[in-house]
Amino acid sequence: MATGKRSLTMAAVALVCAVTVLGAPCTAYANPAEPTPGPTPSASAPPSSAVTDATDPELEKVREKLDKLYHDAAVATEAYNAAEEKTEKQSTEVVELARDIVKGRARLEKLRDRAGAAARAQYRGGGLPPEARLWLSDDPQEYLDGASRVRQGQHATKGLLGEMARTQDDLEQYARDAADQWKKLKANRKAKAEAKKKIKKKIASAEELESRLEKEEKKRLAKLEQQAAFRAQAAWLSSGILDEIDSKASAQGKEAVKYATHQIGKPYEWGAEGPTTYDCSGLTSQAWAAAGRGIPRTSQEQWRQLAHIDVRDMRPGDLIIYNSDASHVGMYIGDGSIVHAPRPGRTVTIAGAGSMPILGVVRPDK
Repeated sequence: MATGKRSLTMAAVALVCAVTVLGAPCTAYANPAEPTPGPTPSASAPPSSAVTDATDPELEKVREKLDKLYHDAAVATEAYNAAEEKTEKQSTEVVELARDIVKGRARLEKLRDRAGAAARAQYRGGGLPPEARLWLSDDPQEYLDGASRVRQGQHATKGLLGEMARTQDDLEQYARDAADQWKKLKANRKAKAEAKKKIKKKIASAEELESRLEKEEKKRLAKLEQQAAFRAQAAWLSSGILDEIDSKASAQGKEAVKYATHQIGKPYEWGAEGPTTYDCSGLTSQAWAAAGRGIPRTSQEQWRQLAHIDVRDMRPGDLIIYNSDASHVGMYIGDGSIVHAPRPGRTVTIAGAGSMPILGVVRPDK
């Protein structure tokens, strides 16, 4: 994961993988300063009517619908960020290929000038090839001396023609490569635009659904979210998992945890990598970059590329990947807790590590 702002492509920042949950409501696992959303998305259908004066079962359906909308937005954001990252890489490659083409053309022009100079020299010699002029010489010593020069000239001419041919081949290959990269660049820009549109649509739907709730219903909904997260965390802890997790953080892991926890309270923003706002993988990638270890930008690529660790062996600084589609990531900080950027409308916070379905754990510094 690279630090800093992306420069060669559009100014849009990359990926969000925020799922809808934070953590358990107890102070050991959740930020007491704000309500925390519930567990990962459910397939339950939303209520078909307005939710004014809704009962708790109806609010539970609203919660599940919100979870699904924010989860879908997170998946779309992962696609956006992946496309953005590819776009940056392809833009760089196109620029480098263009430079190679310019250099190759300049080299070819120099070679052509040298070939032209050789042709003009031959013309000034009467149009006869050097071999013929030697055979017509009356001076045997001049013939012997010239024979060596002829051989050198033949080798030089052959080398010059060969170099011209190779340079021309290189230019043609550069042009083909540049055309291919340009097609991929256009395709990824289109993918980014489509993903961005989907993200905005899902978030707008979630916000519209929440706006239909009365003030008291929003409080009850927040309580339902807390309860759902608490149940998931309690079930995870009841397995005795903390009795087996006793690994200490590495030096880099400590630095990553320090960075991540210092961001607590900063708003979530899809595609953001700091320093004032973050999405889930933006937070984890920047935390490890601050610790001197670059990691992939998206939660899916973090899951795919980093070393997998058994949950019982995880240590502070390791990344916990959530959901079957690896759409969310948090950083383990010890004592059964993570720090993460949850979803739109929330801030970076501490949550229960088991408050969302765990796909697996990865270690950046292994």
